[in-house]
Amino acid sequence: MLSRLRNMFRVPDLRSKILFTLLIVGVYRLGAHIPVPYVDFNAIKDLQDASANSGVVGFLDLFSGGAITNVAVFFLGIMPYITASIIMQLLGVVIPKLEQWQQEGQTGQKKITQWTRYLTVALALMQSTGFVFALHEGKGGLIGLSASGLPNDIDFIPDFNAGRAALIVMTWTAGTALVMWLGELITQRGVGNGMSILIFASVVSTLPAQGGAVYSEGSALQFFVVLAIGIGMIVAIVFVESGQRRIPVQFAKRVVGRRMYGGQSTYIPLKVNQSGVIPVIFASSILSFPALIASALGNSAQGVQEWINDNLVNNQGWFYIGFYTILIIFFAYFYTAIAFNPMQQADIIRKQGGFIPGIRPGPPTEKYLAKTLNRITLPGSLFLAFIAITPLLVFALWDIEQFPFGGTALLITVGVALETMKQIDSQLMMRNYEGFLS
Repeated sequence: MLSRLRNMFRVPDLRSKILFTLLIVGVYRLGAHIPVPYVDFNAIKDLQDASANSGVVGFLDLFSGGAITNVAVFFLGIMPYITASIIMQLLGVVIPKLEQWQQEGQTGQKKITQWTRYLTVALALMQSTGFVFALHEGKGGLIGLSASGLPNDIDFIPDFNAGRAALIVMTWTAGTALVMWLGELITQRGVGNGMSILIFASVVSTLPAQGGAVYSEGSALQFFVVLAIGIGMIVAIVFVESGQRRIPVQFAKRVVGRRMYGGQSTYIPLKVNQSGVIPVIFASSILSFPALIASALGNSAQGVQEWINDNLVNNQGWFYIGFYTILIIFFAYFYTAIAFNPMQQADIIRKQGGFIPGIRPGPPTEKYLAKTLNRITLPGSLFLAFIAITPLLVFALWDIEQFPFGGTALLITVGVALETMKQIDSQLMMRNYEGFLS
């Protein structure tokens, strides 16, 4: 392992990419701790010391690396971009123009990326405006700061006026745009997918504090049991993420001029977990919307707010766990259907003169691919749901409230780490070095 780590820094090009990625991550973490102007940060800290993050804010704070409870420049973090990406993918199914762009390759992808940026800025502008007025009206629960025995009408923005509100809104919106730009810089000049690396950095930064919270709320035995469960989940994630169903494809021989082409065989790798961690993120995002809306409405919808707090904000309730599981399974099938099109894949195989042994080209191949994909997506979706809800069940059993979304954190960290290591491996093996996973 140490020799392979040394190999990473022996290659000048790879070394510069790794150092550049670490530099961008450092800038991102710095922005998550710089508070915005005009906010009473001491009042927020006092309330934070006596409160506990709710399930929704635990999810949002997970992706911002603590920037929400710090009321930092990168307050919104990467969530507006994730939401915009979800919306663009959903619209791509119903809007013909977006579907046409998806089929245009790199040119169409640039257009989709550009519109995703516009939508990200628009969402950041709307969300930051809502959060500013929530802080002014003393709705600390909207950012996860709520404590019994403390007043609920604390004005976190003293001397509130339109100018100060506009400055905070523009700061948060600009911070979101900067986070998006930093992620794209990592993708272009660093190692791995930029947005995934930033999410990875946010998640990893919260793990020590969450582990300490488990130790402080429970006993030493409970802490080591939770640690053993976490290690077992990591092993299971690595095992399932590496699993794939290989569908053989045979290409017929053809003569072009005086040369004979084809005749070779290959395979289509269908991963057991084809959708990755996306279904968990989608499901968590869907569950966060009602809670945010209810918190923004305040006393005008007290009955609705109480029901949402009891069933959606409390991530240890049976309704939350059951609904969360159903959403994960649904989005696993939904995202897999978007990412892998059996009809398009069957058409590509037919045009290249290939066929699956025992299956006729055309519609029979499409039906075979769709059937196989559905069969392997079921265990993959059940695995995602199991990983996501196992920590919730354990902490509900032991009445531990300080470690939200443990399964999501593990899925993200292990998934991003594996993908990044694969990219580093490809760079090392191109230069005749041994990789991590080889």
